[in-house]
Amino acid sequence: MKKIVQYITLLLLISPAARAQFENVRDSVVQLYGVVMTADSLVGIPAVSIVVKGQNRGTITNNSGVFSIVVLKGDVVEFTHISYKPKIITVPRNLEGNQYSVVQLMVADTVYLPATIIRPRPSAAQFARDFANIKVPDDDLEIARKNTSASARRALMKSLPADGREATTIQLNKIATKAYYAGQHPPQNIFNPAAWAEFIDAWKRGDFKRKNAP
Repeated sequence: MKKIVQYITLLLLISPAARAQFENVRDSVVQLYGVVMTADSLVGIPAVSIVVKGQNRGTITNNSGVFSIVVLKGDVVEFTHISYKPKIITVPRNLEGNQYSVVQLMVADTVYLPATIIRPRPSAAQFARDFANIKVPDDDLEIARKNTSASARRALMKSLPADGREATTIQLNKIATKAYYAGQHPPQNIFNPAAWAEFIDAWKRGDFKRKNAP
């Protein structure tokens, strides 16, 4: 009984301004309903998006083009469809009552596609010529074969720097050679037959050719 008395007292203490504001909000709610149809044949358009602009509220028309959505007086409602030009309506602010019906007509939107050139089928001679001259791209096996060829490996040996192991080996060999010939002159490779054989092999491989030669 005590809670009921407190509830009645709270209702009596509500200010007239708050009650008036609540009545204004309730009066501004409108049930918007109607049908969306084509302008030329008056056929209902299904799946038309109906969105209240500036708000995350909307709906779509059914298979007959009929829709229904709750809006406020003064709201801007947009009708969009991929095949028709968009339409926008505004719910009147001075609307009497809480229902507003519309019959929205939409005009088909013309889409221009790029020109397509249709050419006749080639003759047998043309097909044979093009088929014989077509460049077939290399498969993975052919690409691997080219990358591991002797010429490709020689080019990579010249261009790629030595890794840590190779650089260490070269440096240790230099130190060992210097220590081996300490106190005397190292021999000249011009009188070394093995050096001459290596020079001849390099000359045959073309290691001394100019790289920018045509």
